[in-house]
Amino acid sequence: MKSVVVLSGGIDSATALYKVVNDSAPSRPEDVQALSFDYGQRHVKELTFAAGLCATLGIRHIVIALRIPLASALTEPEREIPFGHYAHESMQQTVVPNRNAIMLSIAWGVAVSERAGQVVAGMHAGDHPIYPDCRPEFVHALEHALRLGNEGFGDPALSFLTPFIAMSKTDIVREGSAYPRPVPYALTWSCYLGRDLHCGRCGTCVERREAFERAGIPDPTEYEPDGR
Repeated sequence: MKSVVVLSGGIDSATALYKVVNDSAPSRPEDVQALSFDYGQRHVKELTFAAGLCATLGIRHIVIALRIPLASALTEPEREIPFGHYAHESMQQTVVPNRNAIMLSIAWGVAVSERAGQVVAGMHAGDHPIYPDCRPEFVHALEHALRLGNEGFGDPALSFLTPFIAMSKTDIVREGSAYPRPVPYALTWSCYLGRDLHCGRCGTCVERREAFERAGIPDPTEYEPDGR
């Protein structure tokens, strides 16, 4: 089956990509395509990590530029990135309006064009309280709408695969580390600040660090000295 994977370069999407590769092995590299998006995020260096993952696997990687204003602390350099846990109300500042609807719709269009059987995305249960476009009901509704909008085109069985939507990031790290071809988490990027090292203090860094600790797996991430 052909797959189109939405790949940010972070832990969740990287694990989703490696799940597809492991589940379909042996497969042809041309059966998997990764899409990344430059939407003006200040941590745009994540796309370099996405490219590196694809190069390691020998699969196609396309970066799509979204030159549209999406107001968020992630896209507006004058706003401060909030530090702390995702449970904090301040993390709502990192919501990017309609981001997943835009990205998943584009990925669906690519999948229709190439008669792929699935669009793969790595959202997980920990995203649900802060990011409404990571909830199962949103994904189901969007899939229904996209099926209607593309009726008669592409693979009629095309669907979204969101394998981690009921899992925690700890579960994801544990699963990805156990794949026959494990996820090289040292080659992933999470930090919203996009500096030389992970800051260790923003929401996604805190969640990343906790995931490895709770999974009992060594964290390959190098954090800034004051981020611990």
